[in-house]
Amino acid sequence: MTLDELNDIDVLVIGAGNAAANAALAAREGGARRVAMLESAPENARGGNSAFTGGAFRFVYESVDDLLKLAPDIAELDLPNIDFGTYTREQYFDDVGRLTEYRADPDLTEVLIGNSYDAALWLKRHGVRFQPALGRQAFRVEGKFRFWGGLACHILGGGTHLVETLHEALKRAEVGVVYQTQATGLLYGDGRIEGVRALHRGRPVEIRAKAVVLACGGFESNPEMRARYLGPNWDLAKVRGTRYNTGWGHRMAMEIGAAVTGHWSGAHAVQWDMNAPEYGDLTVGDRFQKHNYPFGILVNAKGERFLDEGLDFHSFTYAKYGHEVLRQPGLFAWQIFDQKVVKLLRDEYRIARITKETANTLEELAQKLTGVDPEGFLRTVRAYNAAERPDVPFNPNVHDGLRTRGLAIDKTNWANRLDTPPYEAYGVTTGVTFTFGGLKVSTDAEVLDVSGAPIPGLYAAGEIVGGLYYHNYGSGTGLVAGVVFGRLAGEGAARLVAR
Repeated sequence: MTLDELNDIDVLVIGAGNAAANAALAAREGGARRVAMLESAPENARGGNSAFTGGAFRFVYESVDDLLKLAPDIAELDLPNIDFGTYTREQYFDDVGRLTEYRADPDLTEVLIGNSYDAALWLKRHGVRFQPALGRQAFRVEGKFRFWGGLACHILGGGTHLVETLHEALKRAEVGVVYQTQATGLLYGDGRIEGVRALHRGRPVEIRAKAVVLACGGFESNPEMRARYLGPNWDLAKVRGTRYNTGWGHRMAMEIGAAVTGHWSGAHAVQWDMNAPEYGDLTVGDRFQKHNYPFGILVNAKGERFLDEGLDFHSFTYAKYGHEVLRQPGLFAWQIFDQKVVKLLRDEYRIARITKETANTLEELAQKLTGVDPEGFLRTVRAYNAAERPDVPFNPNVHDGLRTRGLAIDKTNWANRLDTPPYEAYGVTTGVTFTFGGLKVSTDAEVLDVSGAPIPGLYAAGEIVGGLYYHNYGSGTGLVAGVVFGRLAGEGAARLVAR
């Protein structure tokens, strides 16, 4: 689609990732005749953070039959030796409450959870494929896989497949995308939204539309906004995904009186390869992440442990432990493993572009950990290995209770001793994924003003929505939220246009 074709637009969607694409598809299916999208990135970098996702998708399911409707290929697996368990609405609510310290907006959470399974079926209908997360959310123990953490399925092919498939669906729906076009302001007159101001390849333009959906991500790619809202040193963090989520959506909505909500000093931030580029690389995707730390230990520049690696499954700690690394001297840490658990490490530990050291003794490893005090490291490991432990077996599929006792920071699960060489170490820093503070929306994804009333013609979906995440995050929730609120935004915009 060209800029000249952007006329007589019914619904204009800002963004081109998961939430944006689903908003546009829902608007078309809701009866909007002319739907278009603006993407600030060039076409080869489209999709925002959705292009970088590993594809975790957290939804309610009661049995394997629900999973079979979503991924029929599951029937071909050795089902008697796979325990998929369940993930009920109650479990989902409990996880959201626990992770956000019960601050998540209850009405938005109700909408998110209640529509999560339908969101997966909606993606399937539009061509997105799913697969069971064997080896990521379930390991084989005594011949049987057992799922944990409520994540039975991932999107097959991750973000690459998701973005490509959704854009194929957009073409079939005759939704056009104009690339290299940054929306910078909302046209707001006569009590309603009338379109946007934008820069198209550096040239200022105005684009008229009857309704606008903001689905253009958070402000994590803007160092100034990170430092202002998240705090000191956040301007130095690496960005896990796109370089194009720079907070324009937040600013343009706030300029016309939109209300904000959520955890503006919070963000989803993970352990990320210390030598990764400043922004995400689509040729690597999400594989700079390093999520198997519960099976080893983490040390900082002093050679000291600084958190409980085994507090919970990584799905429930990874998005907050990136914050802890940023608080360490030099803003880095090293993950340490021995051969008892190396076979459990995910594929992200075997890519070519990686910061890794290997040694046959702990003394040798201590000299190889760049930036780490060797004596401090050896004191830490010796104390960790000598700590008292209960006589229970290591089991990566459950909270196994294999813990230390008597350390300054005890490890509460999966606390194997480091005693089986060769040892492997992986250097990490902080990679910010997205920011938590955003716009206040209704349960129909309408953007609200500071008085609590909807701004006519303005909707929001995806990472720009505030109120869902505080302090922490359960993996796979973001993609679901993008689909659920993207659909609501598109449907609401279509209804407005019809009126």
